[in-house]
Amino acid sequence: MTRLKSTVVVLAVMMVTSFQLQPTMAKTRHIVGDALGWTIPPNGAATYATWASRQSFTVGDTLFFNFTTGFHTVAEVSQSATADPCTSTNTLSLNPTGPATITLTRPGTHYYICTITGHCQIGQKLTIKVSPSTASAPESIALSPSSIIATPPSTYNLSPAGSPIPLPWSASPLAFAPVVHVTLLAVTLAFFY
Repeated sequence: MTRLKSTVVVLAVMMVTSFQLQPTMAKTRHIVGDALGWTIPPNGAATYATWASRQSFTVGDTLFFNFTTGFHTVAEVSQSATADPCTSTNTLSLNPTGPATITLTRPGTHYYICTITGHCQIGQKLTIKVSPSTASAPESIALSPSSIIATPPSTYNLSPAGSPIPLPWSASPLAFAPVVHVTLLAVTLAFFY
């Protein structure tokens, strides 16, 4: 009976400890343009400027550009499309296949354009300011009321604009790996204890 209690205690301690191994980097998935997606905006460049002004971008967040391959691209360029009239000669990265997800890896100002001829000139460009990562939070998703209409309720939990919603920890398969390894270690130790 004493051995069973010891085994249960060791197992419980190992499982509790394994939960502490979860990743703690703040992550928000920003759906660029919400329901509009990444396309030629009906109101010109103001569309994406307005969208970006309602968001808060942090290192570790992701940008989700929803577009159809062959109709649009997304390229990060080194300077403002306003200062450099929508040329892709200063391209840092190019994603010709949609939809595309880009992880924000460094703080500062980032510029994105569509490289299809004429698209950037008529407003398909985005400028964002990324803050350094300071807070620890689980992965979340930023949705606004307009994206609620376009997104099936079974896909995301919904909230007011700019409010990150934590996803269940199981949404990230890598978050589960430390739990499995530590639990197996605990069972092995309990067996030989």
